[in-house]
Amino acid sequence: MKKLIFVVTLLLAAGAQAQTIQGNAAAGQHDVFMCEGCHNSTGYRTAFPEVYEVPMLNGQNAGYIEQALKDYRSGARRNQTMRAIASSLTDQEIADIAAYYSQPKAK
Repeated sequence: MKKLIFVVTLLLAAGAQAQTIQGNAAAGQHDVFMCEGCHNSTGYRTAFPEVYEVPMLNGQNAGYIEQALKDYRSGARRNQTMRAIASSLTDQEIADIAAYYSQPKAK
């Protein structure tokens, strides 16, 4: 019986860890203030740390945005500005921002 309880406990713990965080676009709208300055300007280029065109995020795939932000946060993607911003975000905030930007925007 103790073995069964132990196995069930392990399965429940694994299931809890495997749950994905659901993004909330409405909540994400309040978190994008630090993104909008660069990612909401058509043709915007930055000169730090190198010159490159900043991508627009509206309509982008949520999974792509989530992974990119997590990669910036971990250092797998390199950009000092994006790493600083992503490092300040929780997994829930990242999911919310991704949900917000993946929504079609009215033109």
